[in-house]
Amino acid sequence: MIKKIPKDEYYLKIAETVAIKSRCLSVAFGCIVVKDDQIISTGYVGAPRKTMDCIELGYCIRRKKMIKSGTGYEMCRSVHAEMNAIINAARAGTSLLGADMFLFTFKREGDNLVTVDSYPCLLCKKMIINAGISRFVGNDINGDSKVYQVSDWVNDWQTLEDLTKDKDRYHTNYYESDKNQ
Repeated sequence: MIKKIPKDEYYLKIAETVAIKSRCLSVAFGCIVVKDDQIISTGYVGAPRKTMDCIELGYCIRRKKMIKSGTGYEMCRSVHAEMNAIINAARAGTSLLGADMFLFTFKREGDNLVTVDSYPCLLCKKMIINAGISRFVGNDINGDSKVYQVSDWVNDWQTLEDLTKDKDRYHTNYYESDKNQ
């Protein structure tokens, strides 16, 4: 008998496929937004439309300037996958209120993609909250799903003065190879 794949696993596998389109030299993120059991938006890491990405340029400006991983996002040419999914929904006039977001993450090791834990950075987390997304589903290092309720983030932040002290945080260990770049 053929076993039915759980919905979260199904959607996370689609986000994994979207990640392969990523145009970052360090990581590959793929994001999909699902509402009423329908994919309403996708996004991957890449430079703004009609501009050159780091792969086309052949270098990363953040690495060139030796900017520490997890910081200095404004220097990055890329738009994060979560941001692109939110932007793409807005371009289509589609509301994200009550939707679920799925994010799959790889780090690049040469020509290989290695699965790593998936979680939004602080900037994306703020956008996810403001977009009205209900659930965030990321992958763990084994590719299995980890589910977060966005309302829990809001509740935690109501008393948190310094958002960088957030208990659930984006981990910067994706870029261990950056030290040598």
